Amino acid sequence: MYSLEQLNIFVTVCETGSFSAAARQLNRAQSGISQAISNLEIAFNRPLFDRSGNTPQLTPDGEALLPIVQSILDQRLQLEQKVASLDQQHEHELSIVIEESLLDAPLLATLAPLAELYPSTSINLQSASTFDAEDMVREGHAHIGVVYTDGQILTDVDFFALGHKRFITVASPKHPLAVLDSVTHADLRRHRQVVQRASTGKELWFSYGISTQTWYASTHQMLCQLAQQNVGWAIVPESLAQNLLNLGQLSALKVDFEPNGWISSIDCITSRSHQSGPAFKAAISRLKQHFKLPPNPALSTKPPLS
Repeated sequence: MYSLEQLNIFVTVCETGSFSAAARQLNRAQSGISQAISNLEIAFNRPLFDRSGNTPQLTPDGEALLPIVQSILDQRLQLEQKVASLDQQHEHELSIVIEESLLDAPLLATLAPLAELYPSTSINLQSASTFDAEDMVREGHAHIGVVYTDGQILTDVDFFALGHKRFITVASPKHPLAVLDSVTHADLRRHRQVVQRASTGKELWFSYGISTQTWYASTHQMLCQLAQQNVGWAIVPESLAQNLLNLGQLSALKVDFEPNGWISSIDCITSRSHQSGPAFKAAISRLKQHFKLPPNPALSTKPPLS
């Protein structure tokens, strides 16, 4: 019967190119390396190396077995890491759900180092609307949620502010509202609005439907695209619309009652049923670092007129 030590020696010989190099890397006598390979060949009942030249060469059987042996050793490493994480109370799994309009490449780059810091923790990243994300945390399907403030005090989860996001009113440059020097509440009501709505039917407090004609979409990304297609006007995160604004494919409307847009707080909500471990705490720390709550935002935080 072969041992994990023999499998490790076999892979090391393949990686270093010789028995002597493997012996140096493993701090073993070369004779011990040769004996281990011979015993492995006896266990497998087939030669693994052709020793006729100056350096050992894998036989066809050796080449066929190498990736399987490497996989076994990889699984052994994962097992050891998992056992170590249990000793250190590392989480087996950490689920993070992020409001879809906030999930971008810089945020993923902020979270990416968690893979190296906690290799045994399986991290599940998901995107959802604010209300759907809240429900996922509330129901135990996610441990951490990054959402917009919905104007209500949450009593069944813990939460704290991470930062702010500016929302603006946009439409296609071809839209009748785009040419107005000042857009009134009555103007907005006369034209179709595209509203972001969760699967539960909930809408954010500052971007709910006020028009007599309404389309609904589950993501702010779709709102931008529908506004670009001249379906209607929409209230969207400025950062999400910025590229389309720069390209002239969207126009920011000059709303008279809120010329600077709306500011929504970005909150982090956490499940009370999940015991916070090192990966959980590190993820929270990195989220705080990414958003960096700005001081005293100058824009309005009151909802639009209904």
